[in-house]
Amino acid sequence: MQDFSDDLARLRARLDEAEGYLRVGALRARLPQLEAESSRPDLWDQPERARAVTSELASVNDDLSMFDRLADEISDADTLNELAVEEGDASEEAEIARQVADIAARFDELELRSLFTGEFDERDAVCQIKSGEGGTDSQDWAEMLLRMYRRWAERRGFELEVTAASEGTEAGYSSVDFLLKGRCAYGWMRSEHGVHRLVRISPFNNEGKRQTAFTAVDVAPFFEDVADEVTIDEKDLRIDTYRSSGAGGQHVNVTDSAVRITHLPTGTVTSCQNERSQHQNKERAMQMLAAKLLNLERKRLADEIAGIKGEQRKVGFGSQIRSYVMQPYQMVRDQRTRHETPNVDAVLGGAIDPFMESWLRWSRAAGAAGPLQGAGTVATRPHAAGGDA
Repeated sequence: MQDFSDDLARLRARLDEAEGYLRVGALRARLPQLEAESSRPDLWDQPERARAVTSELASVNDDLSMFDRLADEISDADTLNELAVEEGDASEEAEIARQVADIAARFDELELRSLFTGEFDERDAVCQIKSGEGGTDSQDWAEMLLRMYRRWAERRGFELEVTAASEGTEAGYSSVDFLLKGRCAYGWMRSEHGVHRLVRISPFNNEGKRQTAFTAVDVAPFFEDVADEVTIDEKDLRIDTYRSSGAGGQHVNVTDSAVRITHLPTGTVTSCQNERSQHQNKERAMQMLAAKLLNLERKRLADEIAGIKGEQRKVGFGSQIRSYVMQPYQMVRDQRTRHETPNVDAVLGGAIDPFMESWLRWSRAAGAAGPLQGAGTVATRPHAAGGDA
């Protein structure tokens, strides 16, 4: 009869670590406060506050339930192991081994949460994909990336909401803005901030040549309450309205309800076109603008500290964080972590968790903290079409 005492001792040690990084004591103190607030009859008089409370309550309940469940399962497995060892009952060996393996696997998943140490990792994310060098291929690449993130979000149970899109000249998008909603959405997506490079036989090249295209992904945390995070002077804004685009029929907006906001001092632009009214589109665009301005300010301060103020990187050769090569061989490789896979189709189909996880571990080991805490600014101004790789 195999004794699993050492395996179970290691699991108890991992449980003690989880109690620390999940802040279980603080969560148990916070739970009754959230329960009391969520039961207030007037809570939904302030919908944004209500959503914040119910979301935090769900997260706290989820963490505590998982922690308590793991503790109970370790205790059950420990009791079963002790009885089996005392009685020399080898018939329970397979069951205990299964329990130990199952608990260990769930600890592996839970420990990913310890990597979300950034100030805003728990928040939703404001994202923009913008084409760079590569002409039509770059615009098509922007659409491919949007599809990749959409499929990844579906797998993880996140909501991806496109808020504005500018179609490309022949295909894809010149730029597309979206909100990613879900627990630690920003914590996950900040690994994607930077320039993404695609190498393939271009479907837009009549000679069938290999083409390289570059597209930039910009990521910032989302704040429901703009005023709490950044002050924006209305005199610094240019607000334009235009007609929302649509697929046709009843969904085409016949009024100028879409809103584009330009922050004149920085040139930052946000837009929203999918809300029901011009007022709602403006409110959402302002929220996204606040996120981007806060992101810019933190980058500026980090650049000053690092002595690299003003450094920018073009969306072109030599600036990529990740390369997706489809020709002459198949490989996706992250230039920062060196994580790679030959299964390009799976990655483009949304299987990007290994890249995100490897970046989180690399970031913590390197002392980096993602785009808000010190990454260089990525310029997203389109350049001339790229040539062969």
